[in-house]
Amino acid sequence: MTPPHRDTRAPLPPVAPEVFAAAVESLTTRLRRRLDPAVESLATTPVDVAEDGTYGIRCGTDARVTLAPGPSGTITSPDQARCTCLLSPRCLHRAAVLGASPIADASPPREPAPKPDPPAAPDPPPEQTPSAAAAPSAGPAPFAAPGPSAVPVPPAGDAWSSEGVSSAEPVPSAGLASSSHAALSAGPGTSPERAPSAAAVPPAGHARSAGGVSSAGPGPSAESVSSYDAGLPAEPGPSAAGAASPAGAVASAVRSVPIAGSVPPAGPGRSVPPAVPGRPSAAQVRAADGLWTAASAVLAAGAVAAGAVPQAELVRAAHTARLAGLHRAEGAALEVVRHLRETRDPQGAHRAHRADELVAALRELLLVSHRLKAADPDPGLIGGVPRNHHPDGPLRLYGVCREPVVGPGGSGGVVTHLIDDTGRWYSLRDVGPGGPARARRAGTAHVALRSFLSDHERLSRGGLIVTGAVVAPDGRLLPERGVRATFAAGHPWAGAVPATAAPDRLGHGYAPPLTGCDVRIVAADGDEVLVRVRTADVPGPTVRLAPAHRHPALAHTANLRRLGACPGLEVRVLGRVDPGRVTTLRPVAVGPVPGAARTLRLPEAWRDRADLGYDLLADAHFPAGAPCPPPARITAADVPPADARPVDSPLRRVRDLVELAATGGRRAAAEPARDGDRAAHVAALRRGGFATGADLFAALGAVAARRPRDAFGRPAGDDRDQYAAQWLATAVYLTGTEAALVRGLWNR
Repeated sequence: MTPPHRDTRAPLPPVAPEVFAAAVESLTTRLRRRLDPAVESLATTPVDVAEDGTYGIRCGTDARVTLAPGPSGTITSPDQARCTCLLSPRCLHRAAVLGASPIADASPPREPAPKPDPPAAPDPPPEQTPSAAAAPSAGPAPFAAPGPSAVPVPPAGDAWSSEGVSSAEPVPSAGLASSSHAALSAGPGTSPERAPSAAAVPPAGHARSAGGVSSAGPGPSAESVSSYDAGLPAEPGPSAAGAASPAGAVASAVRSVPIAGSVPPAGPGRSVPPAVPGRPSAAQVRAADGLWTAASAVLAAGAVAAGAVPQAELVRAAHTARLAGLHRAEGAALEVVRHLRETRDPQGAHRAHRADELVAALRELLLVSHRLKAADPDPGLIGGVPRNHHPDGPLRLYGVCREPVVGPGGSGGVVTHLIDDTGRWYSLRDVGPGGPARARRAGTAHVALRSFLSDHERLSRGGLIVTGAVVAPDGRLLPERGVRATFAAGHPWAGAVPATAAPDRLGHGYAPPLTGCDVRIVAADGDEVLVRVRTADVPGPTVRLAPAHRHPALAHTANLRRLGACPGLEVRVLGRVDPGRVTTLRPVAVGPVPGAARTLRLPEAWRDRADLGYDLLADAHFPAGAPCPPPARITAADVPPADARPVDSPLRRVRDLVELAATGGRRAAAEPARDGDRAAHVAALRRGGFATGADLFAALGAVAARRPRDAFGRPAGDDRDQYAAQWLATAVYLTGTEAALVRGLWNR
């Protein structure tokens, strides 16, 4: 028998959420305190991989943990994780190894086996009518369920009485951010000393009619943002102090919408309403309440302090949600756990982690669980098990560009973006261990698709015909059995990438498209480039192009320096808007502008596109009169004046506080409330027209800093729900308002 080979970089197999949660729950209190250091110590521990697919991890001198995944490659049973110590299976070694393994994706539930047809019932006797046989006893007629009423959700922290009525007076909301998540908001004009906790949470899919009455309907997905109608006048909502709604672009993104069908949340001492058709069941309400409690604990601790034990509590709540049929909430909880592990990765994964992704995952989890525990009837909150799509006919795809990927945990690779004739986006991924070096090599590597003999460089400039395709919910083409692919001619880049493409358009395809626009180079600003967006009639705004990756193994920074040395050059860019700075675009590819005099002159083999991460721009690619040599160094003369630079939105202050609260916890969010900068930030937000944002900023800091204590100075009560509701209100408002600003800036 061949001995197992040792690999320090071999990834551990994924573990089912319920297996990891059960392992942590079986530990004693003393072992739970030692769990986080034990998980961190396994980061550098070598893994022995045997030929039969088992994994062996040595934990000390007398303990060895063996993982034996099933045919699917996932640890789905507690018996598949064994330890040789005397305390097994309730030992620290086994729980630490399971905690260091990735969390498995939610698998679709098994369909029940078909039941045999029941035998035919005998004919009733002549003296018994069929109606009497079908209904032997007459009971009380079921009552008609009342329609949804506009009842506001009470602020988090207010107690519900036994009759289901809030004991505190309702607090009117200021408005609703126009996003797919609806919005929680606090009333403008509220003082920090009397900080609001939350406002009404309208279900996604409840749109305002002409008369101002909300109409129920299925809401969009969690990641989508409703389209922005610039011509729709702002509807000022009632405020706590009678202040006016924000003006400007934010006014169209703020709405006051009543919630329909709200009921008290479930919990100890609270009665759950009877099941009503169209509403979540009592089990689903209890599962959502458990998710809210676990997510609130993670938010209060912060990502840096949310170790294995809080993660296990959240995973167990996610498993309970799955058993209750809450697939969307389960997926959101598992996504939060993955981001927490990336943030706490001791091998430096936190340096590649983006705080905005953690904020988005927490916002989705808290929003869905908040509405479900209030028995919101919106069917979109239940969600469904994500399943792969099998198109009926062959797919005719056209290459758009290729993008290097540098992910957490030392992973790297390439993603090739494709588009079909209807504008639906697809992608081919090749990501694995190796970091930026592998990302550089993967640009010309073979495409991991069955029976397709080509590389990513040729595919990104050509086309593809796929028969028997298997498409993931996010638009990824999967190399499943039976997939056949053939190389085909490409599409002109000017037709695939329009002059102005709305960022993250909704309902347009599987993957969110990149943002495309025509720009004119203004000046270089260090490693970044200041450009002016080309518009048809009026001068466009000045925005910034920043490198998507700054690693020297990739060509983003060098290519941007080349472009910044050619003022007046007109190019077509395709990239992603920076989530933290709406005036910053991180380009992935560039190309010439059709009909422009001073534009790029790319080789015919490049098909009018240059992938900034792989292709190096040279003098021959620029107009003859502008060689555009790269500057030797950045001097003070190369920096443009302050009035020529784009001004970031004041909402950056709100985003910094929201991200700080998600990563550093409640104590970190309370620090801005104790210094003298809070008043300056609030004043800057009000000057920019973000009155609701200023109130939410002040309220979040005040709630984070407030710690109720009794007469002896001891902590009295737990207002964790109130803090989570206030953070959720601020995060949802931030998402909706930033989406409106991005659409107004880039969709011209």
